[in-house]
Amino acid sequence: MIPKFDEYKKQFDIMSDDLIKPGLDAIEEALASVLNPERDLRIIHVAGTNGKGSTIAVMEAVLQAHGFETGVFSSPAIVDVHDQIRINGKPIRHEELEYVFEEMEAAGLSGMLTDFELLTVAAFLAFRNAGPDYVLLETGMGGRFDSTNVVTPLVSVITSIALDHTGFLGDTVDKIAEHKAGIIKPYTPVVIGELPDEAKEVVLAEAKMKKSLVRAYGEYFTMEQGETEKFRGMSTFEIPVRHMKGPHQAINHAVALEALSLAGVPLKQDKVAEAITNVALPFRFQKIAENVYIDGAHNPAAARMLVRTIEEQFPGENVDWVVGMLDTKDYAETLKILAPIANSFAFVDFPHEQAAKAEDLQVVCPIEASRLISFDEVDLKCSQKQIKVVVGSLYLLSSLMRQ
Repeated sequence: MIPKFDEYKKQFDIMSDDLIKPGLDAIEEALASVLNPERDLRIIHVAGTNGKGSTIAVMEAVLQAHGFETGVFSSPAIVDVHDQIRINGKPIRHEELEYVFEEMEAAGLSGMLTDFELLTVAAFLAFRNAGPDYVLLETGMGGRFDSTNVVTPLVSVITSIALDHTGFLGDTVDKIAEHKAGIIKPYTPVVIGELPDEAKEVVLAEAKMKKSLVRAYGEYFTMEQGETEKFRGMSTFEIPVRHMKGPHQAINHAVALEALSLAGVPLKQDKVAEAITNVALPFRFQKIAENVYIDGAHNPAAARMLVRTIEEQFPGENVDWVVGMLDTKDYAETLKILAPIANSFAFVDFPHEQAAKAEDLQVVCPIEASRLISFDEVDLKCSQKQIKVVVGSLYLLSSLMRQ
């Protein structure tokens, strides 16, 4: 469910299915009926298991620091449907989304699409109406059959590949890589983050077939560590302070800068440094209060990155974890990864139809120090003792922030 989306559907009498139906035929037909707004846009298309949101946030901040207007389509909703479509860094306004729904109603789109497909069409229409210089487009799930994969971008980006959404994308890394690699378009450059060897082979084979140039992290560009960080790629930039912490964020920042360079954006040192010093993204090791953080690590790969971040920022410290996850995720393996730096675990139920039951999480908890708490008992106030991290589903975190 997309918060507040149904209100617009009801207001304009537009029907769509709350289902996942991979494939492009329906959305291509719908876009043709609204004169293909996606063809009027300069797009950077981003797929990946983890890191999509952070990479897009960095690109958005760098572009805006250089004076460019931006459009961003991302998921899931943090507060409600408006923040999934951002124009110049701000959620789409109510009247702007109303106008888009009027266009879709007039085009007769009712009953043609799933919710996410309808929202994708809405995003393209909103961006055509606003006319930003660049659109940063995040895939919803996978890539090849995702409804965003109807574009011919300036650059395709694959941030990372790991096991996730295995029910839809496959149960091996190379199967998932086949989906992510599907966003590669003929003769269109591709930027990739640090990928497992078997995933990288799949991506390189797809790129070779499409005759697309590939720029891989660690080979063609990197973020060097030292007293200050230095990005080396198509251009070189000093990074005095990086607001978004963690070694994985260094890679995300590097991917973002290389993608912008490949897209032909003229970057300047002072503007890049300014943007990276200030850029932030909700739910990515976000500080809520003293010693209290929230993070949307919802699969094993993201959990490993979070643990590395905590070990980097708070060496030797243990964590009081508060955890809520979807039952579609590998929560047993995720908890196993979090356990070595755990002081305790608290498991929470939260309002979502696919939320794992707190007691099911506790059953597979690797340590004895665990308890069950209600949603209303989650405390985001200052922690006097241990570092506290509320972790797991973005639906849990967004529900907490809406309280």
